Amino acid sequence: MPVSLSSQVGDREHLDAALAKTISANLRVAMPGIIQSFDPDAVTCVVQPAIAGAETDKSGNIQSSPLPLLLDVPVVFQRGGGVTMTFPVKAGDECLVIISDRCIDFWWQSGGVQEPVDTRQHDLSDAFAIVGPQSQAQKISGISTNSAQMRSDDGSTYFELNPATQTINIVAPGGFNVTAPLSTFSAAVTVKGLLTWMAGMVGSTASGVAAKITGAINFLGTLTSNGKDISDQHTHNSVQSGTDNSGKVN
Repeated sequence: MPVSLSSQVGDREHLDAALAKTISANLRVAMPGIIQSFDPDAVTCVVQPAIAGAETDKSGNIQSSPLPLLLDVPVVFQRGGGVTMTFPVKAGDECLVIISDRCIDFWWQSGGVQEPVDTRQHDLSDAFAIVGPQSQAQKISGISTNSAQMRSDDGSTYFELNPATQTINIVAPGGFNVTAPLSTFSAAVTVKGLLTWMAGMVGSTASGVAAKITGAINFLGTLTSNGKDISDQHTHNSVQSGTDNSGKVN
């Protein structure tokens, strides 16, 4: 005598529970991942999901199985208003994989509002990668609890904004370079090291002026011009009495 379906799956409550479990097991929403490679031109990456999947063998046993590599995954950088904050994404970086509800193919190609080219839902092929989540094995240390920082992972180099003191600090052991046609400081500037002028301060080659300073200058120490001391301790040659001018600086 054949066995009825209801006797195989139990009552309606058990059937609903089994169906819900199956749907939930196949629903992809978000999971951690590990970057395998990054394409800076396409702004996409290859990601290995960091949580294993499960497969049912021929005997009905559930076996753990790595999920496949996710290809051409769009990388999410913080962006808005014509400004983007980018990072040099490297293989081994951890990320958060977000799975779209619907197929993203047409949107990814053309932007704007698009029809889904496929009826798939919560599919691994429709993933985005947000770089930044940290496992305990990869976490950084020394996080400031007072300031916002853009920093290297080891904390040796950083740009820091402190809202309490209203100050910005920059620590750059390798150097700080500014490329700009003009830089303006609204008030006093203190230099605690050597100040080198490579092309003058104000002026142009057309006027022959290499530097122009408006206001009084107070030098504490010696002042040298073309290798000669012109401070208050300098002397002149060809000194004569009367109204004649002295010679050049020695």
